[in-house]
Amino acid sequence: MSRAEPQIGYGRPPKSTRFRKGQSGNPRGRQKERHREIPYDTVLGQMVTIREDGRERRVTAAEAFLLQLTQKSLSGDSAAARYSLDAIEAARPSPADNDPYPSKIVLSSIATGADAIIGLLGIAIQRRPTDEARARWELNPWIVEAALARLGDCQLTEDEQREVWNATRTTHKVKWPAWWRYFGR
Repeated sequence: MSRAEPQIGYGRPPKSTRFRKGQSGNPRGRQKERHREIPYDTVLGQMVTIREDGRERRVTAAEAFLLQLTQKSLSGDSAAARYSLDAIEAARPSPADNDPYPSKIVLSSIATGADAIIGLLGIAIQRRPTDEARARWELNPWIVEAALARLGDCQLTEDEQREVWNATRTTHKVKWPAWWRYFGR
């Protein structure tokens, strides 16, 4: 190697491959940022199927999320209750918004507690669940038979028999005990 030619090595690339004056070292430029934000509108706007009272219906993912959060808060989950209240406060218009049409949040309850278990276990069927005035549970025959068998020697009065009869779904399928007197008069 001659003295006129500088050494080539680590940190000393050959002159032919070095950056040229006026030419960028990154000709394509800085990469544009990819979509780093979570696409809330896309995700929460998707339609999902939920089951309420044994019926399925389609709602947005945001509504399903709020329903689930509300259900948990109503069943005693204090963290969910806090988040529910925060969501309601966030949705409520501020006094600075002079909107003549206030926002309205409508929440429908998903069956919880005893109602959900009674239906899930097949103990009873809810009739007319959407009509608040006429909604009622009707007992399945097998649970009526099991409950009457547990009474042993005890017998129900005729008024009590009438009440059980009227709350039973298909009375003709029940094997009524020998002491039973009320048959839907």
